[in-house]
Amino acid sequence: MEYVIDLQNITYRREQNELLRDISWQVRPREHWAILGLNGSGKTTMLNIVNGYIWPTTGKVSVLGHPFGTVDLRELRMSIGWVSLSLQEKLYGTDKVEQIVVSGKYATIGLYEKPGEEDWDRAYGLMEQMRCIHLRGRQYQTCSQGEKQKILIARALMSSPKLLILDEPCNGLDLFSREALLEAIDQLAQSPDAPTLLYVTHHTEEILPMFRHALLLRRGEVFASGQVSEVLTERNLSSFFESPVEVLSREDRFWVLPKGGRRD
Repeated sequence: MEYVIDLQNITYRREQNELLRDISWQVRPREHWAILGLNGSGKTTMLNIVNGYIWPTTGKVSVLGHPFGTVDLRELRMSIGWVSLSLQEKLYGTDKVEQIVVSGKYATIGLYEKPGEEDWDRAYGLMEQMRCIHLRGRQYQTCSQGEKQKILIARALMSSPKLLILDEPCNGLDLFSREALLEAIDQLAQSPDAPTLLYVTHHTEEILPMFRHALLLRRGEVFASGQVSEVLTERNLSSFFESPVEVLSREDRFWVLPKGGRRD
């Protein structure tokens, strides 16, 4: 498989609105990407196309080596994990944490099958990996936002996906919860059987060094893509945000400040 994702000249129109315009993007196996864009930039629309939930108006799509139109998308989705706040809102708050995790094997909201011992062992192992095993036995609704995100990532890993999409996983987290979740994601990426990761965010400081590539979307178009160090420059980001910004770098992470907004 040459590409995990191969989008060629993708355009998507809904009624009179063109939400994506001439998107071309390729992701190779184990090539972790950050996707950066403001609200309305087209990130969610593009990801819905990657997952096969919507069909592009024009262009070609291939995911995990399967050109769309030649594959059962329901089966393909079993190899794609997608962690988002919208999923979090659909889950049953009174379910035990481990039930939430093991339900990922069946891609169901709620647990209707009877998992085997191997399934529970795998669920507990993933909770260990995501550093949330201490939550075993707790109701999902009693967990913090950061804990819920770790649980959802463990849930997504139950089906051994080849592609894992983390859609703004740090949204709503405080500084310390954010860093704890990012550390867990970093550890996940270093495991030998880690899937290819896509990390969607509004905030450059969340882009860990493990994400060596970045895609910038603006108004439904690719503004820039490539190596993070070449994409997240002051010149690029000032143009991207349409306002002068300063980019601060520390330990291969990037913070963006409005020009003149820095205080020593």
